[in-house]
Amino acid sequence: MRIHKEGYMTILATLLFVATVLLILNHITEHQTWFHIFMYVLGLGFFLMIVRFFRSPKREPGQAQHVILSPADGKVVVIEKTNEPEYFKDERIQVSIFMSAADVHVNWFPVSGMVNYCDYHPGKHMVAFNPKSSLENERSTTVLKTPDGQEVLVRQIAGAVARRIVTYPKVGETIVQGDEMGFIKFGSRVDLLLPTDAKIDVTLNQKVRGTQTVIGRLG
Repeated sequence: MRIHKEGYMTILATLLFVATVLLILNHITEHQTWFHIFMYVLGLGFFLMIVRFFRSPKREPGQAQHVILSPADGKVVVIEKTNEPEYFKDERIQVSIFMSAADVHVNWFPVSGMVNYCDYHPGKHMVAFNPKSSLENERSTTVLKTPDGQEVLVRQIAGAVARRIVTYPKVGETIVQGDEMGFIKFGSRVDLLLPTDAKIDVTLNQKVRGTQTVIGRLG
C-alpha cells in the first residue's frame, strides 16, 4: 500500500502521540493489566486507521476525449441543474461526490486539457453533504478546458472535519485525465459543474471510484 505524501507529517505526529501515551501509561503503573492491553490495541487501531486514510492506490485510468471520469472515490449525492455563481454565472449540471472518512481522499483530473481558473476560498466547515457547503464551506475551485474548448469545473470542498485542501495545478498548466489533482484531509466532497448538454451516466447514491467510473460524456 502506497502512502500519499500529504500524510507523512500527520502519520509521524500520530505515531509520536500514540507512543507517548503508551509510555506514560507504562510509567505510572507497575503491572500489566487488561486495561493496558486494551490501550495497546486501541492505539494500534487508531494509528492504522490514520495510515489507511492516507493510502494512495495506483490506478490506470482509461483516457478518452469527451468522457468525464470520476475525480474522487465516494458516493454520488447530487445530480441536478443549478446556477453556478463563481465562474460560469449560468446554468450547469452539478454532480456531487461525498467522500466518507473510509474513502480514498486523493482527487484526480476528470478530463484532459488546460487549467483556465483556480481559486481558493476560506469558509465554514459544515457537513459536506449539506447543499450549502458548495458555496459556504472552505473550498478550492478549478476550471479545466478540454482540447475542443469545453469547460469543466471541479470544486474541492472541506467538510466538518477536513481542515486542509490541497490543489496542485496552476492556471495555464496542461493536465492529463487521471493524473493527481489534489487531496482533501478527512471527510469532504467534490462537485463537478458540467455543460447542460452533458450526458450523465451515474445515478444518485451510486458508489464511484476515482479515475475508474465514467461520470458522463461531454456533448
